[in-house]
Amino acid sequence: MTDEILAWQTERFRELQISDDGWVVTVRPEQVVEIAVDGVQRSSRYPGGVALRFARVVRYRDDKTASEADTIDAVRAFLDPK
Repeated sequence: MTDEILAWQTERFRELQISDDGWVVTVRPEQVVEIAVDGVQRSSRYPGGVALRFARVVRYRDDKTASEADTIDAVRAFLDPK
């Protein structure tokens, strides 16, 4: 990420912020982000039951609304059936 993108996202997420406990900042779920991953794996560590391997931001999608974003079920569909 460039310094310009980091500055933009800091400002953007401050606009969306609803709480900050000094460790976790909670934002309104409005900004859609396109994420690239090298894989998806099962994980008991996260509430969704999956972990994204080597996740990285590709771009911010102002052309999409939060209701158009993929759900956790769409992410789970990338898991190998076992």
